[in-house]
Amino acid sequence: MEFRQLEYLSAVAETGRFSKAAERCFVSQSAISHQIAALERELEVVLFDRSTRRVELTQAGEILLPRARELLRLRDDAVAAVRPQPDRVRIAANMSFANAALTAVSAIRDRHPAAEIDFLIKPFAQRIDAVATGEADLALIRGRLEFDGLYLDPLWIEQPVVAFSPRHPLSKLGRPPTPAELAHYPLILPPVETQRLLHNLVDRVFAKAGVTAVLGPEIREGHPVSFALINNTESWTLLYDDLKQPGIICRRNPAFTLTVSAALRVDAAPNPLVADLLTELSGGYR
Repeated sequence: MEFRQLEYLSAVAETGRFSKAAERCFVSQSAISHQIAALERELEVVLFDRSTRRVELTQAGEILLPRARELLRLRDDAVAAVRPQPDRVRIAANMSFANAALTAVSAIRDRHPAAEIDFLIKPFAQRIDAVATGEADLALIRGRLEFDGLYLDPLWIEQPVVAFSPRHPLSKLGRPPTPAELAHYPLILPPVETQRLLHNLVDRVFAKAGVTAVLGPEIREGHPVSFALINNTESWTLLYDDLKQPGIICRRNPAFTLTVSAALRVDAAPNPLVADLLTELSGGYR
């Protein structure tokens, strides 16, 4: 059982609709439905009667709701009691942002010795949810944002790297291969539903060059990209970070660029520490 599931339970009970609850919680309707279903499976009960136009609590739901609200209240009281404000900042990100975040946090700590800055490792959707619910003060993301109540503050431009095996025909170029050169070889990436951003970036860059990418086998979850490249010596991929491994060649091509931004709440109270952190993350440019 998770706090967000209890929040979603309360929101659906109060609004009577999954769609309205999703709007209130700044998440998609499918996310609300998925988490409520997961809670029902865990408790082995049905919490809502979905057969009517307005979703109604079942008897089990009626029993759980006041207890859920009490748990949420206790959580909020506990957080408020121990949260040092405004000297605490919580960053939601994934490990690909760790180096940039650590550099910025180190500089901030030099200027604000009493500051407490947390780095919360979360996948994209959970990062957005964390900012929307107040669990995090900001989230580091690449690409666009499609959630009401949040906005993007651009921080820096990132260049993903083209990676391939040392036995790849393009490895002897001594320079980044062009899209026209890469178009002759299969591109391997995770499935589009799990890495839509890189797929869209390749499509955009290749379309501008007037060529089409040839898709090779997908990189399956849990399979390291380095092994995929070594096992498919004529393939290539696009990575956020240089692997710096002897068995992999990485080249930066300026054609591949992404904007890294901070996602923040529109209604967040001004916080000088957050502002200082954003300035540091952007290299001093605000």
